[in-house]
Amino acid sequence: MAAAEEPAKRRTGSSRATGRREAGERRHRPSKGPAWAMRTASEQLAELIGRSPDSISSLKPTNDGWEADVEVLELERVPDTTSVMATYRVSLDKEGDLVAYERTRRYTRGQIDRRG
Repeated sequence: MAAAEEPAKRRTGSSRATGRREAGERRHRPSKGPAWAMRTASEQLAELIGRSPDSISSLKPTNDGWEADVEVLELERVPDTTSVMATYRVSLDKEGDLVAYERTRRYTRGQIDRRG
């Protein structure tokens, strides 16, 4: 009878996929890109106005950081299509700190933009 062989070592994939680093490998830091800017704008606006953002309808880089339009449920009504929504314009600096915000629009959830 043949001697029992050692089981083959299982490959676990790249270190990036598992979150483990190989010796000497640099730590990957997430870039401050669009997804980061969206999360940062939402979190900071929620802290200031006390309401959770519903969505981000616009995001663009600026010379000073990022600018986002954040949609927020301001007044919940029944039926849902009559709930009052608001758009807030949020400005972030390059470090992600909120430097300005303003409410630019209020509308009912069921309202459609009419642009000619």
